[in-house]
Amino acid sequence: MNQTLGFAHYWAQGDAITHSVAYLLLLMSVVSWYYIFSKAWSSWRIRRSAGALDGFWKAPTLNDAISIVKNADSENVYAPLAAQSAQAANVSSQTGSLNANVDPSELITRTLRQEINRVSSRLESGLTLLASVGSTAPFVGLFGTVWGIYHALVAVSTAGTVQIDKVAGPVGEALIMTALGLVVAIPAVLAYNAFTRVNRVTLAELDGFAHDLHAYLTTGARVGKQ
Repeated sequence: MNQTLGFAHYWAQGDAITHSVAYLLLLMSVVSWYYIFSKAWSSWRIRRSAGALDGFWKAPTLNDAISIVKNADSENVYAPLAAQSAQAANVSSQTGSLNANVDPSELITRTLRQEINRVSSRLESGLTLLASVGSTAPFVGLFGTVWGIYHALVAVSTAGTVQIDKVAGPVGEALIMTALGLVVAIPAVLAYNAFTRVNRVTLAELDGFAHDLHAYLTTGARVGKQ
């Protein structure tokens, strides 16, 4: 209760800069938590659909295999890799375009690379924001603290009574800004590390899947199979 009253007093005594810092921290927290929840949901769906890659190679035909992955891939991460590479391997579909003069193996490689780049860009969306919040929020809070201490000292000096009990309260209340900066930054940093790990695993699986697809579409046999 005393802490709540202290913050309320600090807020009432604060100026426009103090309030702006608090609102900025609030905005950073809301935006980062939005990305944390949305990317956590997306990452869970991606990891759940990764198991369909084994079912892909157990399907009797390529069309059946693509259908299996499409049905399981709710985030549309793995299925486009198979569908687009199969389309690139279909020589008749390239008639009348510049792709008709490209070596099929090279065309498949280019298609797979483009799809992996697309997925990589999508997986990394929001990570820059989380990293930025995690690295800047403590300093934003520290700025609020420094400004609050300065504001408090000016007020005490103007009053003409410089006593330790008169200074300790406002300074202690100003330190709340530093704590708020850490509260905003820590979840963003932890989430950034977790999502980076998930993305690394997903991209490694995509790279392996692309390698197998290229081998199958160019030689008719998956890597490691005779």
